[in-house]
Amino acid sequence: MEFEESGIGEECGVFGCVAAGEWPTQLEVAQILTLGLVALQHRGQESAGIVMSTGTNPPTYTTLKGMGLVNTAFKAEDLLKLRNGNLGIGHTRYSTTGISELQNCQPFVVDTLHGKIAVAHNGELVNASALRKKVMRHGVGLSTSSDSELITQLLALTPPMEELDTPDWVARIKNLMTETPTSYSLLVMYKDVIYAVRDPYGNRPLSVGRLVPISRLHSSDTEGWVVSSESCSFQSIGARYYREVQPGEIIQISKNGVKSLSVVPRPEGDPPAFCIFEYVYFARPDSIFEGQMVYTVRQRCGQQLAIEAPTDADVVSTVPESATPAALGYAQQSGLPYVEVLCKNRYVGRTFIQPNTRLRQLGVAKKFGALTDNFAGKRVVLVDDSIVRGNTISPIIKLLKEAGATEVHIRVASPPIRFPCYMGINIPTKEELIANKPEFEDIAGYIGATSVRYLSVEGLVSAVQSGIESHGKEERISTKTTRFGHCTACLTGKYPVELEWGTAGCGTHTGKHITAEDHTAVASWRD
Repeated sequence: MEFEESGIGEECGVFGCVAAGEWPTQLEVAQILTLGLVALQHRGQESAGIVMSTGTNPPTYTTLKGMGLVNTAFKAEDLLKLRNGNLGIGHTRYSTTGISELQNCQPFVVDTLHGKIAVAHNGELVNASALRKKVMRHGVGLSTSSDSELITQLLALTPPMEELDTPDWVARIKNLMTETPTSYSLLVMYKDVIYAVRDPYGNRPLSVGRLVPISRLHSSDTEGWVVSSESCSFQSIGARYYREVQPGEIIQISKNGVKSLSVVPRPEGDPPAFCIFEYVYFARPDSIFEGQMVYTVRQRCGQQLAIEAPTDADVVSTVPESATPAALGYAQQSGLPYVEVLCKNRYVGRTFIQPNTRLRQLGVAKKFGALTDNFAGKRVVLVDDSIVRGNTISPIIKLLKEAGATEVHIRVASPPIRFPCYMGINIPTKEELIANKPEFEDIAGYIGATSVRYLSVEGLVSAVQSGIESHGKEERISTKTTRFGHCTACLTGKYPVELEWGTAGCGTHTGKHITAEDHTAVASWRD
């Protein structure tokens, strides 16, 4: 719950579509892109953009960008300008680097020696500072503060192994991947194809879907191909889940189908490092990662939490919708009934009434109404997905106690967040995190709860990995290893790549355990 009000943001979302069969297509590619971005709206609400291509030689590119939510950024008359496209890519943005303004809105389009390319990016480059200097030394100017423009310019540079008159986009993408180890999922549109790329550590998600005729959803016919940060976007556009892009993989999507072109390996011995908080909070519950649905993983987290932190209570509930699967899992494992304890007023933010002293004192009571018949005179277990700063859950506990709860036990379906993220998640500084403050020693007293318990890191990893289908494509990482197959850096300080602090006086850290304060991190790399 506290993610929404604590400054922790969801990175970004990317979406692409290619019409199958003969071109010009009858498929409404622009509408599919728009609906796909709407389904990814939870990943970014600052801006949205679409770039369409005719796919001809040379192609005609049409760009549409706007600030705010997808439905407000794009007007119906604007979408008419995109109706002649046969393929396109889109992006919805939450800024982890770069300020929030239209010039940082993606996708980016640049001219290269061989024609225009468009690029959409989800993630954050751990060595962006060093790469910006390297690009500028090549005489390339940068007009924005976004990592994504940097990626676009790196792709525009001719790699040493490329013939002068023949563009080798696989070589260019590989060159980019050797320059920066993580974190990115990319869509690169060139002429009549889209390249879908995931960094060697697989830190950010990327999935492929197949568009089928609406009247025959189980048909083998293919109307087009889509690629998305999350598979949750497929159902709303009539697409079926096809497969994930594997860590380090470069996929080509064209009107003829999907083709795997190459896989760039990680350094020997390094496990994959998919962001574990995609499961905990960021992804939509109906998305599929690593062969399992996010909802099911969150339910297992709740079950594991009930095993690790049992409670002598009467009912189980939650406040944020994102924690509902975990609360249901906790109730199932503990044998306690699940009930709703609060009713949310979804329109409280739209009032014209100015907040006076009385309204400020009411605080959370303006947002929630207590369903007292469900818990008055009872001991309540409230399952949450996070306690980041500790200033959001406290008034809710107070509200429940004033409404008749005899006890309020807090159970958190993730471990305490202790460290910053440098790979696409906007986490508050180390000093702002409640887990690093003296108050954490008695956090129950600090927030007014009867008791507080968190899921352990081992429990979270076990809940995530116990359902993974390896498909024989990616090694199954044992839960007995120390680094696992998922990035837990914000929980443990163990980063998947070596980090070198950009601030003078900070030494080079190996990623074993980083306890430095909030500095800018860049990865070790070769110039």
